[in-house]
Amino acid sequence: MEKRFAGVLRQSIDEVLDGQRTGRFDIKKLDKTEKTYLGTKVEIVTRSAFGLEYGQAMDYEIAGQEVDAKFTSERTWTIPKEAMGHICLVMSADDHRGRFEVGLIRIAEGVLRPGYNQDKKRGISAQGRRAVHWLVPDGALPTNVLLSLRDEDRAAIFRASNGYRGSGNGGQLRINELFRRVAFHRTPSGPGGGCTVDRTTTLTVASQQDSPKRVRDARLPQHLGREGIVILGHQGRHPVLARALGLPVPDKGSWVAARLAFATEGDTDPVVQLDGHRYVLARAGDASAPAPTEY
Repeated sequence: MEKRFAGVLRQSIDEVLDGQRTGRFDIKKLDKTEKTYLGTKVEIVTRSAFGLEYGQAMDYEIAGQEVDAKFTSERTWTIPKEAMGHICLVMSADDHRGRFEVGLIRIAEGVLRPGYNQDKKRGISAQGRRAVHWLVPDGALPTNVLLSLRDEDRAAIFRASNGYRGSGNGGQLRINELFRRVAFHRTPSGPGGGCTVDRTTTLTVASQQDSPKRVRDARLPQHLGREGIVILGHQGRHPVLARALGLPVPDKGSWVAARLAFATEGDTDPVVQLDGHRYVLARAGDASAPAPTEY
């Protein structure tokens, strides 16, 4: 259940951000009307993901009960008068922390704050939170890669095309910088410094429909290949190489990047053999070894 709700919330947030067209990746940048629509989007995607029926008075009918969907990216939910006496499916997500929660609560006077907001709605009180039946009390939201990066890394990615959006070959330049910044390398305790990159992130960075092609092209010698950076996906030999190097194994539609160096005699780190050369993950100070042309 946690994985399904996590997917619902990640999809809903990403679709409203619409990064490919807007370049946005932070829910805090949404307009007020868009934040309101995000609640509607969560309601719609939840109905589809769980095969729920429409309710007569509320959003859903579940096991003969009318259930209303309530989502917030803030600290609490606001409840309209018409939900009184009904069950609410309450959902919240904090994209900056990468956490979410989902629960069920029947709305009654004892679970609401006394005052109304300007929309004539009332918030759930602290006592009301204790009355929630939690389905997912503290779930892991799939990572928003761009939010997880340091400010200087994000700035470098979007500056790579001499501007936030860029034009012409700008998408390729930004994708190159993205994978350059998230490439795994060796640390004393093992692989570090990197992360898995999903398709939504590449669409937001490239601002182009064919962003996966930009990822494929980033592997070429004229781009990241000459810096010793390989980009591994879910197909062919890539999962085997990722495991051999101790890296996360990408799911379909995601990638991991790693900077390689030539292995030395007696090297005790994981070694892979490609194009007749033995490679290991590069350390921060290692010289770049041209990446293999095929892997």
